[in-house]
Amino acid sequence: MTRLIVALMLTGLAASALAVDKAQLDNRIRKLSAKFERMQEKPDKRIPAEDLRQAQGIILLDRTKAGFIFAFQGGNGVAMIKDPKSEHWGPVAFINADEASLGFQIGGQQSFLVILLMNTNATRLLTEAKFDFGGEARGTAGDSSAGAEGTITAPEKASMLVYGDRAGLFGGAAIKGDILSPGLEDNTIYYGRGLTAKDILFGNTVKPTEAAEELAKKIIRYSATS
Repeated sequence: MTRLIVALMLTGLAASALAVDKAQLDNRIRKLSAKFERMQEKPDKRIPAEDLRQAQGIILLDRTKAGFIFAFQGGNGVAMIKDPKSEHWGPVAFINADEASLGFQIGGQQSFLVILLMNTNATRLLTEAKFDFGGEARGTAGDSSAGAEGTITAPEKASMLVYGDRAGLFGGAAIKGDILSPGLEDNTIYYGRGLTAKDILFGNTVKPTEAAEELAKKIIRYSATS
C-alpha cells in the first residue's frame, strides 16, 4: 500500500509538470529570484560576494520534504552557467529534485537552496541524466537562526558550496542524498523545442529570457557587495 501511495504521488507530480506553460515557468524563475534576493538581505544567511564571484554555475532550488511512515522529497529549480570568457550568465535550464524513499519518517521541511558550482567539473554534472551533489558539497543550509551549517574546509578546493534557508523539522532513518535531474518537460515548454540541459547551458542554442536576465542582474549585484 505504501509503495502504491508513493507511485501515485510521483505520477501526480509528473502530470502537473506537463500542465505548466511558459508564463508559469517565467513566474517560477522570478519567485526563485525573489527568494535569492530575500536571503541575500539577511546578514546571517547571505552568500559571501567572493563565493558568488568565483562561482562558475549556480542552482536555485525549492525543496519540500514530507513524511509519515514513508518519505517524499520533491522540488524544482533552475541552473545557470557563467561564460568563462565573457563572464556573462547564460540562459536557465530547469531541474527537478524528486525522490521517494521508504523508512520511518515523520515531520516536514521546506527549504530554499543556492548551490554554487565552483569549477568546470562541477558545472558538467548538469549535463548528466541524474547527479548527486550531496557528497560533493561543502556546507549545507542552516535553519532560520544560522547560516551555513558545519565548517567549510578549504573552500578554494570545494567543487560545490551550498547555502540556504529552511523551515520545519524533518527526522528519520532513511534520508538519502540530494539527487537532481534535468526538467526535460519544463525545458521543452519554455524554449518551444526539445533541448537537453547541455544544449541550453553549453550549446549556445538559446538566449537568456527576460526573467533569466533579471536573475543574472541580481547575482551580479550581490557578487559586487561584501
